[in-house]
Amino acid sequence: MQSDDKTTVAEMKSKVKNICTARDWDQYHNAKDLAIGITTESAELLDIFRFKSAEEIDHMFNAPESREKITDEMADVLFFLLRLAQKYDIDMSDAFYKKMAKNEQKYPVEKARGSNKKYDEL
Repeated sequence: MQSDDKTTVAEMKSKVKNICTARDWDQYHNAKDLAIGITTESAELLDIFRFKSAEEIDHMFNAPESREKITDEMADVLFFLLRLAQKYDIDMSDAFYKKMAKNEQKYPVEKARGSNKKYDEL
């Protein structure tokens, strides 16, 4: 079993590449279709929570069968995201930290703390 504190993004991208290469999936994995895959899998994740209360969702995370279903869908989203990054040589760590720096500018603590408003509404 792998864990977040022992696995790198590069290792996950390598695993994704190996899985896809072995199955000759490069022919199907262009940016458009991978983005569609991200959206499709995200919708499947969202569907799990549709019409559920916060209490029901908390219960789902504590029940092994539903927790596995949730984490499977999360992994599917991550698979497509990692595949897109791997195919097009995107450094996800760099992209993530650059985007977080932008978000810190858009959402200064003194304006955004405790607010769910979008940056242009603050």
